[in-house]
Amino acid sequence: MPAPHSGTFAITREQARSHVPSIRFTVRIDGSWEFDEPGPFPHHDPAVPARHGLREQARRVLSNYSVLDASAAQDAVNDIIATRVRIAPGLTARGEATLSARRQDRALARKHLRAERAGDLTRQEARRHLAFLQAVLADTDTRTVWWIDEHPDRLGELGELNEGLKDVKPPHERTQDVLRDEISRFTDRLFTDLHTPQQKEVFLRALTQTLQSLGSPELRATADAWLTAVRAPDHHENGPQ
Repeated sequence: MPAPHSGTFAITREQARSHVPSIRFTVRIDGSWEFDEPGPFPHHDPAVPARHGLREQARRVLSNYSVLDASAAQDAVNDIIATRVRIAPGLTARGEATLSARRQDRALARKHLRAERAGDLTRQEARRHLAFLQAVLADTDTRTVWWIDEHPDRLGELGELNEGLKDVKPPHERTQDVLRDEISRFTDRLFTDLHTPQQKEVFLRALTQTLQSLGSPELRATADAWLTAVRAPDHHENGPQ
């Protein structure tokens, strides 16, 4: 009886690492293999290398994904293995993967993501602080004022400080760029603290008057539009005044 030249197989409940090696996907692959060379296949069971080939393809893709992105990871795996994958001379395989993740793995992934984001924010804040400090120390006048404010009891060391820091260069981003970042963050915090439309209206009214004084008609027009938007909900609710 001639050896079969095609067959099916299933890989069930395999564990495959995500982009965090200790956090794993649970994988099922329903697959098939086909051998199109004359004569018997060199291996006693063609399904064995076929399973191995698709398994390794899936693991390679999944190592780039989080278990929190299971749908995207599943699509990426199937984009590779749903077409004919050459496993060995004459042997091809294809399959369809279904992914899931254990509850504890998803919880661990969320914890890892929160820690990763917190670390990113900390590093970003540290970079901003260092750029700001570098800009201060690179300017003789600003450096002197900063030292007087920080160490009023050590004014006698100003000469040594200026000599030691004379070669400090300003950051690549100019001081005004650092200041712009500081103002942007301040504005974000300000609007977070303005809880009611009335508070926002008071602020925006003062802003439009300031922009008018500075001779900025285009900016004032934008601020006026914001002011109108803040007033609109209250006007609609209470009717014409």
